Amino acid sequence: MGAVVRPFVFAWHFLTAIPLSRAHHEPTASELAASMAWYPLVGMVIGGGLALVDMALTHLFAPTVVNALLIMLLVLVTRGLHQDGLADTLDGLAGGRTPAERLPIMRDPRIGAVGATGLYLSLLLRYAGLMALPQALRLPALLCMPAVGRWAMVTLAWASPYARAEGGLAAPFLTHLSSLQVLISTAVLSVGLGLAFGVQSAFVVLLCAAALVAAVWAGCRHWFGGITGDTLGATNELIEIVFLLLVPLLLWFL
Repeated sequence: MGAVVRPFVFAWHFLTAIPLSRAHHEPTASELAASMAWYPLVGMVIGGGLALVDMALTHLFAPTVVNALLIMLLVLVTRGLHQDGLADTLDGLAGGRTPAERLPIMRDPRIGAVGATGLYLSLLLRYAGLMALPQALRLPALLCMPAVGRWAMVTLAWASPYARAEGGLAAPFLTHLSSLQVLISTAVLSVGLGLAFGVQSAFVVLLCAAALVAAVWAGCRHWFGGITGDTLGATNELIEIVFLLLVPLLLWFL
């Protein structure tokens, strides 16, 4: 595999449940970091799949059913990886008063009341966001939503230290992550947003997403002392939902 295809395959295999290659790969830490440059592209492919399914199902079912099925499809394709991170992060925030108390709680495989409630509310908000999307924005929003969330993970990972001294799932990715990968992921997202919404709207969406990532960065430093795989998953969920809820409002003013 080439210098671009191989990192993309690693990114795809980590972020989705759909195998692209039957061969067994053992990526190095630097290859895992390089794969993050293509996270937004993986997001756009996922979003493209959602858009195609949406167009097909719209002729068969009511909007309420279509939107529920789209959420189910997104969770299945991504193995619920980011939802798990969101629930663990909320449990850690609710159960501990310091980073040293919160991080062990987040590693507990059981889900707590706060995590379960937050997960339910996040799915409800995502459903409401899909229901409220204007038809004219539905296709570009479905296409770009997963890309924006995965770009946010890359940017946050680059800007933050890893919180666990003993290492964890996200540690190999962060060890070699560089500004080059962040620039590539930003370029990929910018092109996608520009094609979907136009240059001016894409700039506004990217600016708002960057501001939200900065706020999440500050929260992670304060609450956890850095980031973990769980906080990255939670970030993806937060950014995607806010994107769905605010994109119609932002673009309405332009």
